[in-house]
Amino acid sequence: MSVGENRMPQESVQKERPARQISVVLRGPKAEAVPDAQPAAAAERKPEPFAEMMQEFDRMIGLTEVKDLLYEIYAMLAVRRYRSEAGLAIQPQVYHMVFKGNPGTGKTTVARMVARLFQEMGVLTKGHLIEAERADLVGEYIGHTALKTRELIKRAMGGVLFIDEAYSLARGGEKDFGKEAIDALVKAMEDHKNQFILILAGYPDEMEEFLGTNPGLPSRFPVIIDFPDYSVDQLIQIAGLMLKEREYVLTPQAEWKLRQQIQREKDTCLAAFSNGRFIRNLLEKALRNQAVRLLRQGTGTPSKQELMALRPEDLPQTPAPQEKLLFSL
Repeated sequence: MSVGENRMPQESVQKERPARQISVVLRGPKAEAVPDAQPAAAAERKPEPFAEMMQEFDRMIGLTEVKDLLYEIYAMLAVRRYRSEAGLAIQPQVYHMVFKGNPGTGKTTVARMVARLFQEMGVLTKGHLIEAERADLVGEYIGHTALKTRELIKRAMGGVLFIDEAYSLARGGEKDFGKEAIDALVKAMEDHKNQFILILAGYPDEMEEFLGTNPGLPSRFPVIIDFPDYSVDQLIQIAGLMLKEREYVLTPQAEWKLRQQIQREKDTCLAAFSNGRFIRNLLEKALRNQAVRLLRQGTGTPSKQELMALRPEDLPQTPAPQEKLLFSL
């Protein structure tokens, strides 16, 4: 694809954001170290038992700091396994997480990768992902919320419970049942240590406010990951990948128009920019526009090139409505 004059070098974007570090809470009594490790056997081990999964993750656009932090988690899990096999001391650890970022920045996708990672490394028995929101936890009468929350946690055992827009649980005031859901989640984190992983996700500012509503919440989530907005160039790459999967391609003129539309949306969007979702919805409308154009041109069966090409006139002039048909993110 061609690159416009407003290309933002990814290197400069990365330098503007501070490096993220992972902090881990250690639980339980101090264990005794056992001498007489087996260095020869350890040296023969392969350092990347899930290299295929990491290669899949590396193919994702952007998310450099997210990838680095998750590799840190993998390294810690791998070393824990080596230490256990060598008879050295290991400590129970807490891996509950908070994902902060605008829509369409890959939070759900990364949550699935986290579930696979912890299952691969033997931390979780199943490695499945349960997605939930406020309506899945909060009931309609006293006691109903705790029941719904416990049932959801039961389904998540052995895997990851991913709660999107988690801050909504604390926005109903003192009499709202959302607080009951929070209390039930905190209790489950204590009662079922290391039997499931809880990931709370949402907009950056709202999640900061949410964590501040309960003094005990931040310490229970030792892993906090920021998902930055994608750059224009990264969103163009994402669009290219989405279209490649469906065997479509943007003409140079269409790519230029898409670049301008992305920049305009990022500059004028009053709410949080929806990143990959914006691209997905815009392309959905473009595919429909192309289909109508091809039928109306009245020249018989379109050629293979015509069937694949998206022209500037196929791209919608206004943001497409929020809908999901062919693409997913």
